[in-house]
Amino acid sequence: MHESTTVLLIEVGALMFLLGLLGRLSRRFGISPIPLYLLAGLAFGHGGLLPLSASEQFFSVGAEIGVILLLVLLGLEYSADELVGNLRAAAPVGLLDAALNALPGAAFALLLGWGWVAAVVLAGVTWVTSSGVVAKVLADLGRLGNRETPVVLSVLVMEDLAMALYLPLLTALLAGTGLIGGGVALGVAVLAVSVVLVVAIRFGGWISKAISARDPEALLLGVFGLTLLVAGVAAQLKVSAAVGAFLVGIAVSGPVAHHATQLLSPLRDIFAAVFFVFFGLTTNPADIPPVLLPAIGLAVVTITTKVLTGYVAARRAGIAVRGRWRAGFALTPRGEFSIVIAGLAVATPGIPAKLGALATAYVLITVVVGPVIARLPDFEWFKALLQPRPGRRLAAEGALTRHTPDATSQ
Repeated sequence: MHESTTVLLIEVGALMFLLGLLGRLSRRFGISPIPLYLLAGLAFGHGGLLPLSASEQFFSVGAEIGVILLLVLLGLEYSADELVGNLRAAAPVGLLDAALNALPGAAFALLLGWGWVAAVVLAGVTWVTSSGVVAKVLADLGRLGNRETPVVLSVLVMEDLAMALYLPLLTALLAGTGLIGGGVALGVAVLAVSVVLVVAIRFGGWISKAISARDPEALLLGVFGLTLLVAGVAAQLKVSAAVGAFLVGIAVSGPVAHHATQLLSPLRDIFAAVFFVFFGLTTNPADIPPVLLPAIGLAVVTITTKVLTGYVAARRAGIAVRGRWRAGFALTPRGEFSIVIAGLAVATPGIPAKLGALATAYVLITVVVGPVIARLPDFEWFKALLQPRPGRRLAAEGALTRHTPDATSQ
């Protein structure tokens, strides 16, 4: 065996074993493992305690597969009719989402004097929720079947579809190709998204029939291969690979979807952990302190606006108050798209180098804080805060009666 392959196996094996221990530790204390995975990536990435070099390419590809698997399994939970209905209902919320979460990023860049191109870049960084992180959080907290989850997914899909239009425009803007180049890129993106949607909705039944649910091996290879194929084609057409994977899940239905979920879930768990580790591996801890305070300020503002977005979206769907808060908190992490957007920008002349470090610190803060605050609606004290005021008053009077000495005993 070649020496480089041996080192690769050692690094990957050791890190995966560590992730297993961290996952067990997180569940012992009832917290999401995502922050621990990120910290592990920071410890063994560029500038970390023990940098790993041989396995970086493996984790890079594994991270892409992790996002794809997270999204296809989300898609398997819902039908094409549910998707179309949710998208129609979520259109006004999508506009509200863009206004509340993109404008703070743009304003922040302009206040720092970075120019309007950097403002467009930072608007995208603060706008888009991480589909991968949210999918993992919802699965960890057992909320995939909750009433507010379709609302959360509709917001995510609206954002991903918006990114299919935003990224080509941003690429043209950074390249300086002008309005004509941007218009061509936008037209290709719109056509690609339309084709994928039509195929998923109109021909989904044929796709399910072509994949046998009776043979687990054939089913696993068929669904997994189809998902990677569609995601790759979508990415080649400058459309989000995550959107392509999600639509594959939507297209597959019936017993095939049920058995595919069972077979793909272990793969999802492995590669989702790889995704979060890779995010930490590519972050140099030394770049974070200089931009930490601005990143914290930006994170506080946009976490608040994203919670408001989820709350309003769930309220429009008739979800109860606690479900509205669950939807809002679940949408707060930013991730893969934000890093992609910042990565496109930092290599462009005229874009401040600090933008990349700020985006990294900002995303890291939201990815660590998001899974933690997503658990808040499950705590008893939070449930008590949501009780109607008369209920709170009666509870308080009951507590006072229990702790006040009886007048006859004095």
